[in-house]
Amino acid sequence: MQFKHPEFLYALFALIIPVIVHLFQLRRFQKVNFSNVQFLKAVTIQTRKSSQIKKWLTLLSRLLAMAAIIIGFAQPFLALDEIVGKKSKTVIYLDNSFSMQAKGAKGPLLKRAIQEILSDLPEEETISLFTNTETFIDASKKNIQNDLLQIAYSSNQLSYSAAYLKAKQLAGSSTETIKRIIMVSDFQQKEDQFTLPKNSEIKTHLVQLQPVTKQNLAIDSLFLERNINDNLVLNILASNIDTNAENTSIALYNDDKLVAKTAILIPKNGTAKAEFQLDESIKINGRVTLEDHLITFDNSRFFTINTPEKIKVVAINEASDDFIKNIYTSDEFVLISSSIEQLNYNDISTANLVIVNEVKQIPISLTNTLKPFTERGGTICFIPAVKGDVSSYQQFINKFSAQGISSEKVQEKKITSIHFSHPLYRGVFNKKVTNFQYPKVNSYYHANASNAVLSFEDNSPFLYKTNNLYIFTAAINKENSNFKNSPLIVPTLYNIGKQSLQLADISYTIGQTNSYDIPISLGQDGVLSLISNEESIIPMQQSFSTKVKITTDEVPTKAGIYSLQDNTKKTIQHISYNYNSAESQLQYYNLNTTQNYQVSESITELFDQIKEETSVHELWKWFVIFALIFLLIEILLLKYLK
Repeated sequence: MQFKHPEFLYALFALIIPVIVHLFQLRRFQKVNFSNVQFLKAVTIQTRKSSQIKKWLTLLSRLLAMAAIIIGFAQPFLALDEIVGKKSKTVIYLDNSFSMQAKGAKGPLLKRAIQEILSDLPEEETISLFTNTETFIDASKKNIQNDLLQIAYSSNQLSYSAAYLKAKQLAGSSTETIKRIIMVSDFQQKEDQFTLPKNSEIKTHLVQLQPVTKQNLAIDSLFLERNINDNLVLNILASNIDTNAENTSIALYNDDKLVAKTAILIPKNGTAKAEFQLDESIKINGRVTLEDHLITFDNSRFFTINTPEKIKVVAINEASDDFIKNIYTSDEFVLISSSIEQLNYNDISTANLVIVNEVKQIPISLTNTLKPFTERGGTICFIPAVKGDVSSYQQFINKFSAQGISSEKVQEKKITSIHFSHPLYRGVFNKKVTNFQYPKVNSYYHANASNAVLSFEDNSPFLYKTNNLYIFTAAINKENSNFKNSPLIVPTLYNIGKQSLQLADISYTIGQTNSYDIPISLGQDGVLSLISNEESIIPMQQSFSTKVKITTDEVPTKAGIYSLQDNTKKTIQHISYNYNSAESQLQYYNLNTTQNYQVSESITELFDQIKEETSVHELWKWFVIFALIFLLIEILLLKYLK
């Protein structure tokens, strides 16, 4: 038992005063002589004994009453020693990710959590609360009630360790404060195991909200491919978790117009594919949907097929350009091919890719023109000539990189290594190829370079990339090499051309770093914006003379089809963004209480426990009652005890 005002306890010493008065009675008795005193002596002895007992009982009741009043003024209470005299700081992490849409026993998990926080949190208590998207610092229930009721689901979820570190930061570092972190989530399984940093100064509580069912239908991904008839086909991968989906309807819309509909069988805890054939002649702002009333964020996925932009290629030749014309065809590219003598330097300023095709000596004027071209985002593909001017080659390459070529050597070498992980071959090979006929060269240039794309048998590079420059280390004309006859030449040069202008994909994933090029020339103050019905943002962008490079990561936050607009509100093209499908996998950690944290099943249960642990039991009322009881006893003694 502890006291709020222990100084009042010194008054207990005053209880000795009535004891002293009782022991040293100041009243003196007067003797009266009676006859027949034998009988009176017995009565006197008996009366004195009864009177003495009555006085002691009366004194005891008075002392107890006075002591109870004194202790009551000292305000005694019962509480844990660790909370006495300390303030408390509570930080709550409320997970509002899409998986919290799952239905619990009392409705969606997020809505249930919000209701329990608002109903169980004391009116006067101040807390800090944050979600994946919002933060409220030192706020009362009254201040955040409306904000909590309006919290929306988010596609961006903090990792649990990141959420803990943020909560720790909000809790502060004061040693005189009782710090408590409460993490409310379904604790969806994202990694192999669940871990939180150890901290003995902070009490950590995990409230794991469990759904009543894990059933969910979802559209996982979309991709384009061509069938055996060379028709463009949209493929839809749909998944099924713990439910029967014998006849799942999937619909395809272009804007708001229904284009096609089909039904597929999705096996339980499996995936299935649906296909829609598309008309390549029309621009599509597409949406694919299925029906699932439990978790809705993954019922739709968006995609966009814009009018394809042609990539401009300038080829500068002193050798045959037939292979260049066969690869860079007019349906996807605008090719300008000329000799070094007839080159129009103005064509380079508007190009995306410049191919220097076996020019024996590179003029200084060409080098000086290509330098600002690469600084504006252009790409160069350099193919040396047999017996070329090495010094001009070195002077040319040194303008762009330190990884150049040196002397030429006449020796036959085979091209044996394909670096399949290089971005140039992404999606080209289904598996690693090891049994193809190796192309070869009869002469080559030494190169001190890394980031090889194709390598010789001694691991020296045949083709490598440095900055915006692709460099072949050997001539590829028919006299020096059979590389033109190999199956590698088409995907290699074609992808060099395609990646010189990184056109937008059919869709992008929110929360990931996405990058694409828009073939447009903006003015000095020109800015592109992404605009939809729900959101309007200005993404990170870098402007070049022939294109604008767009990069998005944390924004946008809403799935949908966005129009890319310039300052005049003119729509350049459309871009689609979708939520990450990882939230659709309803797998959860199996959490148990450890030394680092305590696990609860509901917020109400946890709040009741915390209230019991931190409660202070006031006892002064009991001592007032005791004082009244002892005073009543004294009255009864004086009145009825003879």
